[in-house]
Amino acid sequence: METPALNDKLKIRFAVEEDTGILLDFIKKLAIYEKRPESVTATDDDIRRTIFEKKIAEAIIAEYDGLAAGFAIFFHNFSTFIGKPGIYIEDLFVDDELRGKGIGRALFSFIADLAIKRDCAMLEWTVLKWNTPSIRFYEKIGAKNKEEWFIYRLDKKSLSDTALNKALK
Repeated sequence: METPALNDKLKIRFAVEEDTGILLDFIKKLAIYEKRPESVTATDDDIRRTIFEKKIAEAIIAEYDGLAAGFAIFFHNFSTFIGKPGIYIEDLFVDDELRGKGIGRALFSFIADLAIKRDCAMLEWTVLKWNTPSIRFYEKIGAKNKEEWFIYRLDKKSLSDTALNKALK
């Protein structure tokens, strides 16, 4: 699925396997923006395998004037209470010099449209507490902060320690 040009310069399209390097470059730029570039351990092969072979996540690319300008990576989640899937946006990023041109809004609109077409009940994502420009943008498009939830994560070591084979010993 590809959008017709949203204006003379902007187009959103699904990423293809040949875009693996572009996706990884955007991931690295996002990590720099989030002040944690050392966190990126993903490789081209990881991205290719996960998104294009295993299809665990999907990716879209925004092109502005024919050049890659931003991206989003997302996957389906599920609400047991509603009984329907949702889409979770893992990452969304627009190059610094191209912000303010409607690219972020176009990426969100593309995913929101996709969620409607896939009969999803929600669209969710997280944002760093210090990222006030993004928070203002999200609130402007009608997003609500789910303040009653905390996010928990098991890192690689904790995941291994918690895995069934160790928990039963």
